[in-house]
Amino acid sequence: QVKLEESGGRSVQSGGSLRLSCATDQHAINNLCMGWSREVPPFARKPIAAIELDGSDTYADSVKGRFTIIRDKAENTLYLEMTDLRPDDTGIYTCAADYRPTVPCLPGAVESLGHRGRGTQVTVSS
Repeated sequence: QVKLEESGGRSVQSGGSLRLSCATDQHAINNLCMGWSREVPPFARKPIAAIELDGSDTYADSVKGRFTIIRDKAENTLYLEMTDLRPDDTGIYTCAADYRPTVPCLPGAVESLGHRGRGTQVTVSS
């Protein structure tokens, strides 16, 4: 089992910033495709960002230019830096990870990753 423990979510005003953390283990941070998703029940979870082993990152159009995904190998932590937050960024953010040795690690792959944390709630008020 892969350790994935999210933290950092809270309530913020529109325009504010947050940094979400996903504590993981050394094996995951060094070997697995990793990404973040957002869920707003009862709607389907949506991928937000993904990061390859080499650090190359990709984003959903809705967050491009505002969010940054970071794979910190020294801290065994996956981060999501969020700026210029908007009310529609509200949701439960989860991190996910899995092997993807032959498929590019892109946001479209995040929902198929086999390991996922419980999530952290972000609420953005206008």
